[in-house]
Amino acid sequence: MKKYSTLIAFGLALLPALRAELKLPAVIGDHMVLQQKQANPIWGWDTPGTKVTVTFAGQTHTATAGADGRWTVKLGAVGANATPQKLTIAGTSKRELADVLVGEVWMCSGQSNMQWSLSQSYNGELEALASKFPNLRLISVPQVGTQELKTDFKGQWESATPETVKSFSAVGFLYGRYLHEILNVPVGLIDNAWGGSAAEAWVRRTTIENEPRFAALMAATRKREADQQSAKGRADYDAAVAKAKAEKKNAPPQWLTGNARPGNIFAGVVHPTLGYGMKGVIWYQGESNASRAHEHAELFPFMIEQWRQEWGQGSFPFYWVQLADFKAEKSEPGESDWAELRETQTKTLRLPNTGQAVIIDIGEGRDIHPRNKQDVATRLVRWALARDYGYKISYRSPEFQGVEIAGNKATVTIDCFGSTLRAFDVAEAKGFAVCGADEVWHWATGKVIAPNQVEVSSVQVAAPIAVRYAWADNPVCNLFSADGLPVTPFRSDNFDMITKPKPVTAR
Repeated sequence: MKKYSTLIAFGLALLPALRAELKLPAVIGDHMVLQQKQANPIWGWDTPGTKVTVTFAGQTHTATAGADGRWTVKLGAVGANATPQKLTIAGTSKRELADVLVGEVWMCSGQSNMQWSLSQSYNGELEALASKFPNLRLISVPQVGTQELKTDFKGQWESATPETVKSFSAVGFLYGRYLHEILNVPVGLIDNAWGGSAAEAWVRRTTIENEPRFAALMAATRKREADQQSAKGRADYDAAVAKAKAEKKNAPPQWLTGNARPGNIFAGVVHPTLGYGMKGVIWYQGESNASRAHEHAELFPFMIEQWRQEWGQGSFPFYWVQLADFKAEKSEPGESDWAELRETQTKTLRLPNTGQAVIIDIGEGRDIHPRNKQDVATRLVRWALARDYGYKISYRSPEFQGVEIAGNKATVTIDCFGSTLRAFDVAEAKGFAVCGADEVWHWATGKVIAPNQVEVSSVQVAAPIAVRYAWADNPVCNLFSADGLPVTPFRSDNFDMITKPKPVTAR
């Protein structure tokens, strides 16, 4: 009997530990914005087996918490609504979320140029002072690098005020503000950018691990993991930390928990918001992958496709910023890993519902972070306004269409998407180079000869075989559409990329 009583007491003592209470992720909370005109998942956790009821906008949906405590319901599609509403969730306890709006939700992702805050940008002070938008909502996801799939983060939705916008992504905020003011609906922005991050960190580890195209990348990853997790690797890192501390410097970044290890950002930053209803993604990243542009040609579209599969809401819009001009201007034309990375971004336009903002004219040679984020945001938002919201405006930078060579002249045809070509500042179209059969590049003179054509030639190349435009880290180029959108850098050749891995020779 005594033994039986002891077991009962032990069981009762376990009850508080076994019982969970209703819990919601940070992305589902007061002041949030739900995506209009589509079903929106609402999820959380409760005691396994608990029936959970969600009520919103005249709808009631129920779900049962699974063995892991997670439950999910899908709200039916509703139209935009700027009137604050309540969303009620009842399980083992009751939560009432206040001030919920319905409108347009966009995710703002990438590395430092997307993370770059409004206060760090040109006119940031003025933009912040003018930012009193109670129906423009912001939430930021902290930077957590891990291989463990996280389900939540510390953060909360806030209205855009002169104070809250200062530290928010400048590109993201300005993009969202244009949408908010033009569409006249609530807008929600999720900022999860992480400076210095590599594209492979944004993909689920298992998917990139199982993709044969990235076998070399993952082999190098596993070797680096083994090295850093070894006794020597840990000791070397501890010594580096101690040295930095003694010199009163910042501790060196830990790659294992950082922003370049494959899968780290997906697990720690993306996964906690996975499935949240949104319209699409704006993306500004690539600098960290420039030295591996050849690999990026496969990796970038793979990442977009994987995100779309993960979200399960179809081929949502995915618009990115092409790399800006950066580093020293070269006196002679030649090869460039940044130019190759830009080309991989342009080629990714083959995926449906994608778009590219070209900013080859607004970079800063000595700073990888251009302060002019206004033009970046306007070129991104043109894509959304034209493609997703039905506005009849120009939105796409002119792109290379073809070239015909006769004698020493190359006639380049450019698709202007309804516009025409214009050389900025001077009549000559600058930024062109040609090469002959020797594949040695020489600067060329460009002359706009038709609304969509440029005649290109060089006195140093009697018989050109290929032409390039703005093919450099930091090109000097001046060709635009009449609408003010810069011509997309291009090349007509298919010479091997300098970032293509060299074959490994047997010893």
